[in-house]
Amino acid sequence: MHTVVEALRAALPPHAVVTDDETRDRLSHDDAEWADYAMPAAVVFASSIDDVVATVRTAAAHGVPIVPRGAGTGLSGGANATDGCLVLSLERMTRITEVNVAERYAVVEAGVLNDDLRRHVAGSGLWYPPDPASQAISTIGGNVATNAGGICCVKYGVTRDYVLGMTVVLADGSVAKLGRTTAKGVTGYDLAGLFVGSEGTLGIIVDVTLKLRPLGGREERAVVGYFRTLTDAGRAVAAVTEAGIVPSALELIDRTCLHAVAEWQGWDLPEDASALLLAKVDEAGARGEELAAGIEELFRAAGGSRVERAADPDEVDRLFTARRLAYPALERLGPVLTEDICVPRAAVPEMLARIEAAAADAGVVIANIAHAGDGNLHPLIIAPEGDDDAKARAKVAFDRIVDDCRSLGGTVTGEHGVGLLKLPGAAAELSPAVLRLHRAIKDALDPASILNPGKAFPNGE
Repeated sequence: MHTVVEALRAALPPHAVVTDDETRDRLSHDDAEWADYAMPAAVVFASSIDDVVATVRTAAAHGVPIVPRGAGTGLSGGANATDGCLVLSLERMTRITEVNVAERYAVVEAGVLNDDLRRHVAGSGLWYPPDPASQAISTIGGNVATNAGGICCVKYGVTRDYVLGMTVVLADGSVAKLGRTTAKGVTGYDLAGLFVGSEGTLGIIVDVTLKLRPLGGREERAVVGYFRTLTDAGRAVAAVTEAGIVPSALELIDRTCLHAVAEWQGWDLPEDASALLLAKVDEAGARGEELAAGIEELFRAAGGSRVERAADPDEVDRLFTARRLAYPALERLGPVLTEDICVPRAAVPEMLARIEAAAADAGVVIANIAHAGDGNLHPLIIAPEGDDDAKARAKVAFDRIVDDCRSLGGTVTGEHGVGLLKLPGAAAELSPAVLRLHRAIKDALDPASILNPGKAFPNGE
């Protein structure tokens, strides 16, 4: 390890290679506290594509694995270090190199924060829709690597839907420019699409070309419904889908999350509220009013004990703050094992009921937040700090929820990625033929398996 570190220091600018214990420990894992990780030999802070190329070539020459990393906000262990690896941080690559207003795209480096991009392009009258809850602190490179979703993806799609192209450093240090800048293009295989969601196992994404939308033309209206049971809230979600309404957001927060946020922020809540549904529509004029009224009626019919509407932008933002604060509010109660399952929208009520049963049978606290409008549920399993028995029971509930999700026709991860935590679930979900395809692609692009080994798909070492 000393040899590769010295070679890196010779190949990279001063202060790019860091080996102190505090930095190596801090960057040895993402936010998935439950996934295994080890101490890397060094952390490399890349500031340019040349730094990434030099790092990969040096690591390849010495046979040392590389774990690429953005801001470390992942929740599946996808950025967790292996023993003696190099952690390659792209957090210093923060340049927005182009905003093309006429063609509606931007070219950004991997370390640009999601919110920073959104603010930057808004100045040109453009909008980048994908909005993960971590948007203020997560990087575009990380969003692409995990195919991050967000609150508005029920209508506007996930990260994959906005990636036109990218620049990737491959396992041998060569550079590939993938994709296009045109509105349409089908020349060759969709290699840019292949890298979206690949979690750093096929190559290291250093910049991305992203499709943008016009910022104007939307008028946001929110509908808020409090429900006495999670099942009632699930029925309301199913009713909105059956009615053919496509909201720009449809989010669920259960009582445990609501009370954690309310206690933290000093808010008052209805005493009988076991779940909150937050819906948003953004059509302008009479059509927007019609859709909001329709959702309000469906919420009431499904058992909403209190249903409110809001059109003032500040009020809409305040209401959705509760959703974005749910995860950090729960972390104040103890370590959180975060699920990320996706089921058919019609199966949301049944899946919520099964989650409640799993919690009761395992004797653990499970809070629920969800992108309910597209069936993407995030059960959050809480275990007190230092309680090993509770942690073991949490893992039992976690595995049961994954199995229940699959039995309802779902998938084991909707947007957080497989990482380490979902490897067993992915093994059960993917057929042998599909796993062979994964293996063949990995072998073709990374024959020595130095790029984020052991992540993203079973037997991916």
